[in-house]
Amino acid sequence: MGGFNLLVVGVVVVVTTMVGTCSANFYDDFDLTWGENRAKIFNGGQLLSLSLDKVSGSGFRSKKEYMFGRIDMQLKLVSGNSAGTVTAYYLSSEGATHDEIDFEFLGNVSGEPYILHTNVFSQGKGNREQQFYLWFDPTTNFHTYSIIWKPHHITFLVDNIPIRVFKNAESVGVPFPKNQPMRIYSSLWNADDWATRGGLVKTDWSKAPFTAYYRNFKATAFSATSAFSNVVTSEIQGSGEDSVLDAYGRRRLRWVQKYFMVYNYCNDPKRFPQGIPAECSHGRF
Repeated sequence: MGGFNLLVVGVVVVVTTMVGTCSANFYDDFDLTWGENRAKIFNGGQLLSLSLDKVSGSGFRSKKEYMFGRIDMQLKLVSGNSAGTVTAYYLSSEGATHDEIDFEFLGNVSGEPYILHTNVFSQGKGNREQQFYLWFDPTTNFHTYSIIWKPHHITFLVDNIPIRVFKNAESVGVPFPKNQPMRIYSSLWNADDWATRGGLVKTDWSKAPFTAYYRNFKATAFSATSAFSNVVTSEIQGSGEDSVLDAYGRRRLRWVQKYFMVYNYCNDPKRFPQGIPAECSHGRF
């Protein structure tokens, strides 16, 4: 990534401070992986678009794998009637026991809000969904969606506002994503069997092609030492597995979760007849 020393597989970083932030060129840092000409890079590598029509969706992935850091991407989502579509932006390793950190944007009919679906997989196990409405229209302008991945917590942010913190709960037997490097992926695809009102609203193909836009990808590395220490990143303060948000971040998190959260797996006991997941009872979701 243009000489940027992110924690990439095979590279040992020995500095003890946070490494700087690097803006990507999509040509250099990503491969268009499927969808043929429905995925496009233009504006000299500064803008990328994915499209979906009745034949196919499209997607891309990073050329490199990463271990720990902050990933930022600006997205402008499918406008108008986007019912049935899903725009996914996530980190993932490979294999049956993969780790994954998800943003998924579930489309809706014109005038209805998108649902932002988040999930965390560790050792192939997910089922840790939290969903939110956004407090703005994500189709009219670009907004920044960020993942901070450290060995002791994962934080999801929207326009630098924390919406979810998933803490390491290995002490109570919950695997945590910290051993497998991950690539960055995104895709735009048809999921009208479940995406909008549980599949009740189908994709209106007369509105195709559906297009989402991406810009200003940034990756901020944590050095091998600072990933495990009390690095401060934006509103995030880390200190071991008890890492928490600062006072402002906690207020913003409570605001989002009070007014915009529409689903939390920890509050769905019917789904877990054997008892809610261990991290829920320990406040680490």
